Amino acid sequence: MALPRSLLQCLCSLLLLIGATSALKFDVRAHAGRETQKQERCIRNFVSRDTLVVVTATVGGTKGDGMQVNIYLVMVQIRDAEGNEYGRPRDVVGESRTVFTSHSDSAFDVCFENIFTGSKRPSPNTRSVELDVDIGADAKDWSAIQATEKLKPVEAELRRIEELTAEVVREMDYLRTREQKLRDTNESTNARVKWFGLLTTWLLVGLWAWQILHLRAYFRSKHLI
Repeated sequence: MALPRSLLQCLCSLLLLIGATSALKFDVRAHAGRETQKQERCIRNFVSRDTLVVVTATVGGTKGDGMQVNIYLVMVQIRDAEGNEYGRPRDVVGESRTVFTSHSDSAFDVCFENIFTGSKRPSPNTRSVELDVDIGADAKDWSAIQATEKLKPVEAELRRIEELTAEVVREMDYLRTREQKLRDTNESTNARVKWFGLLTTWLLVGLWAWQILHLRAYFRSKHLI
């Protein structure tokens, strides 16, 4: 069955956007390590359940320069006893790679913290960080897959695009499901508000009638009417 033109355009746009993404570069300022001075830089991404994620961080500087960069990979969701923490590399210099598979449909944070370790504070007191987060098909080593399965370069590229397209379709299905749930919740809330309003109106009408009858009986008992 042929896909609608608008859907094809959306898929192509998303694929171009995914292909155009590049690493994120920023600086992390060092602090003394006390809780009151904690200064983390966190980057948040959303990931689907059972999805491969590769987090590659390249940290500038050298060991022994008086600063220590720590990386935290934490899922953002209702915490359980384990906290769903995927990694905690410490004292990172150069390239650090963390690979994990997500446990649920959720967002995850990649947090960086730069701490002073020496008696003298260096100048400058920042470390440069280059962060690259690959999710799903982008996280796979397609060169190794091409060599293992003896694929031609065009075949490997087509397979990569196919998986990217499948991910986009799954994401659209997920968004449609979420939209349906939100619509059902909205309709249920509207129905409850409607019946609550009708009940409140009839209660007020009943109270008004009772007050009239009560006052009428009271005035009659006092021979005022």
